[in-house]
This record gives sequence, structure tokens and C-alpha cells, in this order.
Amino acid sequence: MTSTTGAFAGDQCGGASWYSLPGNRTASGDRMNPSAMTAAHKTLPFGTKVRVVDQRTGKSILVTINDRGPFVRGRIIDLSKAAATKLGFRNAGHTKVCIERV
Repeated sequence: MTSTTGAFAGDQCGGASWYSLPGNRTASGDRMNPSAMTAAHKTLPFGTKVRVVDQRTGKSILVTINDRGPFVRGRIIDLSKAAATKLGFRNAGHTKVCIERV
């Protein structure tokens, strides 16, 4: 997988973090559900499914894009609390991942 910047052009690698604002509305209009396997991405269309692979552990998950972000330099995706837990980085707060559309 290669690192890209700007618009999504295939696979992307970079930082991932997680967030949980229960009950708040996401950019797609959904209510934020920390237990759902969802994520925020700057440019991918809402409803897009992506595979997220933790570069440190090789663990992977599938999430659905339903929000915009992240807004921290070097990060390419913000995951829900459940997604971060499943990847195993919730306590660390952030990790390095690669993402690909499925």
C-alpha cells in the first residue's frame, strides 16, 4: 500500500485516531454511535466501506464512512470507539494504518 495525500486515489496509509461523541449528529446526518463500526474520512462518500489495517499488528476491520474528519495533520481516518477497540489501539489513542476501499 502506498501513502497518498489529498483526494482518495486507491490505498492510503497514515495516522488513525478514534472519537466518541454519543448522540451528536455526524456529517451524514446519522447519530454518532460509539458501538457502530463507522469512521470519518475527509473525502470518501458517505456509505463507503473501507478495510482498515493496523500497520503495527496486521489486524484489520471493515468500517463504513459516515462522518468528515480527521482534522489533525497526518491523520487519514477517525474511527468509532468500537472500531478502535477491535483494532486494539483504543488505549493508545492513535496508530498507523492503511485503508482500502472494499
